[in-house]
Amino acid sequence: MSQFSELQLTLGPVLYNWRPEAWRDFYFRIADEAPVNSVVVGEVVCSKRSPFYQDHLPAVLERLAAAGKQVILGSLILVSHPRERKQMSELAAIDEALVEVNDVSCLPALRGKRHRIGPFLNIYNEATAAFFAESGAEQICLPPELPLESVAAIAAALPQTAIEVFAFGKFPLAISARCYHARIHKLSKDNCRFICDQDPDGLAVTTLDGQDFLSVNGVQTLSHSCANLLADAPALAKAGVRSLRLSPQHCDMVAVAQTFRDFLDGRQDAAQSLTKLEQAYQAAPFANGFLHGIPGAQTAAAFA
Repeated sequence: MSQFSELQLTLGPVLYNWRPEAWRDFYFRIADEAPVNSVVVGEVVCSKRSPFYQDHLPAVLERLAAAGKQVILGSLILVSHPRERKQMSELAAIDEALVEVNDVSCLPALRGKRHRIGPFLNIYNEATAAFFAESGAEQICLPPELPLESVAAIAAALPQTAIEVFAFGKFPLAISARCYHARIHKLSKDNCRFICDQDPDGLAVTTLDGQDFLSVNGVQTLSHSCANLLADAPALAKAGVRSLRLSPQHCDMVAVAQTFRDFLDGRQDAAQSLTKLEQAYQAAPFANGFLHGIPGAQTAAAFA
């Protein structure tokens, strides 16, 4: 057995506006086939999308739980309206639910209840991480732009709190009250026609000279490149990280999860695993620059 086999895998929430039936079937397949330990479910980017998934949510949660996955309900990244505050209060009030906090406005309603922290909160040092741990967070997924030295320092300072790192998927960079998708299509945010569903992997943004730059997902800005920390997993494990997060892209995420699991369990080496990931997701280049303290879109050799 590999010394890294104790690293767990978490499937993050779907960030994009997928068709409801595709969204449902994606989670059904994750439940039945993906070797992940935990799954975060729920609309975290745009509250206007939530009604599309409500009819399918009970079946998805039941299927995941029956398959032995730990189910976590994700909160919104940006809470800016009274109705969204009400949604977050209702989410926190669900009995026995394990909630992942992505906006601090959700914390008061979770006082005294076990919860997790998502990668969208600005946790960049030990003191901030300790604040959330003391507030009841049992696991913290750190922001993806942290270098390994910071990850290791936070993990060392909080030995009782499980630290998770964003290991696959387009880097989430920013969230806004303004909908970029609507603006691009000359629509208002209130009458967006949910045009973001035309880009199930995000809308590519290029510079004036045609270079790939970012991806737009409604009110969210993501990287063009895709995080891939598979080869860095041994260094992350040595740094005290307990879980790796895989963020769903419009590709075969079961194959992605299986590839990570096979590498962590020692069934295939890094070169074989990276080749399989390149085959599974070809829409964007891989990058691990943030972890190595260089520009995030760059790729560095794995830590020795």
